[in-house]
Amino acid sequence: KPSQRRILYAMRLLNLSPGGKHRKCAKISGDTSGDFHPHGEQVIYPTLVRMAQPWMMRYRLVDGQGNFGSVDGDPPAAMRYT
Repeated sequence: KPSQRRILYAMRLLNLSPGGKHRKCAKISGDTSGDFHPHGEQVIYPTLVRMAQPWMMRYRLVDGQGNFGSVDGDPPAAMRYT
């Protein structure tokens, strides 16, 4: 999907690699919306959360650190905490 591609490209520009250190979701969402998605962050953070949930996709695209929800339907934490 286009929003996933934009997020992954923004993460690439931030030099975030699989073995690197973690970065706050607010930073990734802000850079993505500021550079590639001018419609706001209402779509970016939920897409980023879905990419970090192993039960939503066959292959997890983002290594999330923190509370990204659960299979039981618990919501993820706010982006400033993850």
